[in-house]
Amino acid sequence: MGKRSVRKSARSKGRIHALFPEDDRQQTGGKESWDKRYVKNIRPKSAGQQSLIEALDEEGVVLALGPAGTGKTFLAVAKAVEALENGRLERIVLCRPAVDAGESLGFLPGDVEAKLEPYLRPIYDVLSERLGAKRLKALLAEDVIEIAPVAFMRGRTLNNAFVVIDEAQNCTFAQLKMLLTRLGWRTTMVLAGDPDQSDLLPGMSGLPDVAERLSRIDNIPVVSLNEEDIVRHPLVAGMLSVL
Repeated sequence: MGKRSVRKSARSKGRIHALFPEDDRQQTGGKESWDKRYVKNIRPKSAGQQSLIEALDEEGVVLALGPAGTGKTFLAVAKAVEALENGRLERIVLCRPAVDAGESLGFLPGDVEAKLEPYLRPIYDVLSERLGAKRLKALLAEDVIEIAPVAFMRGRTLNNAFVVIDEAQNCTFAQLKMLLTRLGWRTTMVLAGDPDQSDLLPGMSGLPDVAERLSRIDNIPVVSLNEEDIVRHPLVAGMLSVL
């Protein structure tokens, strides 16, 4: 298969898609309620999201680049859950660098998983939505869903898994190279991040360099999302149009 790198221009800069479009509304007793079918059935809201879903279905390594709200993490985790529920893999591995605005990870209470929880809360939210809180808790307890710090990934080979590296812009080039080489058989790995929003010192993020190099390789799609792909609640969409 040829290279599936997606480079899209922001033809409609500032356009925000509502998470629930108008045709998803239902009238119940004179009051509006939102159709919750999206919880079970993910649907792309833009051409960029469609390209990302297709890449996640077809390729072993996918880079999803774009600003917040474009669905990078949501779609990656949703496809991971779908693959797990369909029996196509044995586990989900979630990894996110513990980079913040100056507070050290070591000062947080608890074991490693407890320390990482605040950083992984956005991923937990998606997992809870897709699986339900009770089933998510059970899968975490059984290590079917694993939370892995970047530092603990060295030396591993991840087979029969769906690996999501979130906030990849906060990884150095060496860290991303190490993470990418953890790829094993029957495994899908997704690097999701926004190259323009790194919390590292200028020039330390390895994501732009990794994306540029991997874009030269066939069957490693680099899906670039932009303003056209941002998906928000309709009220947020309305506010962003005037703020």
